[in-house]
Amino acid sequence: MNRQYDVMVAGHLCLDIIPLFPDTGARQIEEIMCPGKLVNVENAKISTGGPVSNTGINMKTLGNKVCFCACVGDDVLGQLTINLLKASGNSDGIHSLNNKASSYTVVVAPPGIDRIFLHNPGTNNYFGPENLDPKLISQCRHFHLGYPPLMDRMFINEGKELAEIFKIAKETGATTSCDMTLPDPASPSGKAPWRKILENILPYIDIHVPSIEETFYMLYPQDFIKMKAEHNNADLIDFITLQQYSMIADEILSMGAKMTTLKSGHRGFYIKTSSKDIFDGLGAAKPGDLDNWADRELWAPAFKVEKFGSATGSGDSSIAGLLTGYLKGLTIEESLKYATCLGYQNVCVLDAVSGIKDWKTTTDMIKSCMPMIDVRLNDSSWKFSESHKLWISPNDSVLS
Repeated sequence: MNRQYDVMVAGHLCLDIIPLFPDTGARQIEEIMCPGKLVNVENAKISTGGPVSNTGINMKTLGNKVCFCACVGDDVLGQLTINLLKASGNSDGIHSLNNKASSYTVVVAPPGIDRIFLHNPGTNNYFGPENLDPKLISQCRHFHLGYPPLMDRMFINEGKELAEIFKIAKETGATTSCDMTLPDPASPSGKAPWRKILENILPYIDIHVPSIEETFYMLYPQDFIKMKAEHNNADLIDFITLQQYSMIADEILSMGAKMTTLKSGHRGFYIKTSSKDIFDGLGAAKPGDLDNWADRELWAPAFKVEKFGSATGSGDSSIAGLLTGYLKGLTIEESLKYATCLGYQNVCVLDAVSGIKDWKTTTDMIKSCMPMIDVRLNDSSWKFSESHKLWISPNDSVLS
């Protein structure tokens, strides 16, 4: 059956307000912001944010037909959010809730300093299975949902309603994917039983697309917290070993996902997939070449960035690249390149969507052989493919 849309992007949606900070040379937030101080900033970028916007709009830029599904409030911020989305796809799945406040995020991202987010979840906390339109989903080849940890109903009761959402999507015949975000350990989301939630939802998720830190925390929260303390609260991307990557990916696949990424920021994009016989239930968007996508374990390095803007939405953008390659029937090697290239385009600008180029321009960028960041795998069993510009696991079924 031909479907009208390539993808429905559902879940977390907000309005991003991003003030531009001049580069003063400060590299600690305390050098810029302190009680009682007025901080001069430059123009603010106002755009829709969250994965519904970031992944959805960027997939539209790459040529996909997109529809959106989320909740906003019946206020000024909600109307602005809907108006901005209408320019990029079908907004019939956006629900305006009476007497509820829309979600917004103030992104504090001074140059050279990790971002701080001031976030009101607003109507995201009310999103549930009743907000899905199965008839609309049945017109989509693929269903993607992002950021359950920032949406109350998605993680309460061991993810019962989140599992119901993916069941509905699978029943329409769509292929499914899910993106996460790192919960605050002190929040109700951070205290939720994420291992159990994953066990409940992953049988209905074809392509799981979280980051390594998110997944490490969800499966091994105490080990994550201990490692953070050992490394002075630094990002753990550089300290998680290859063996841990493979072990974590294997656990995700054993819970029911057919593929999983472990997005890794400046270290690039890791992916591991299950065997070909598991792909039978993929749905409307199967890979162009099942043999090429099955039993794979690859790592695509990130591209070097000359002038850094902000990492806001970079994971969402990389997912847009990966899913677009997948939906266009490309090989897994090619799709990984679009994932890392969109991540690169994203971090060159301040917001999450304005830096993304169309399909042809992105393809030309990939062909230009831009310099890449050294992944520092430190494992001689992994081999670098000069032709594909990827690291190949000894367990990979095609290139090893």
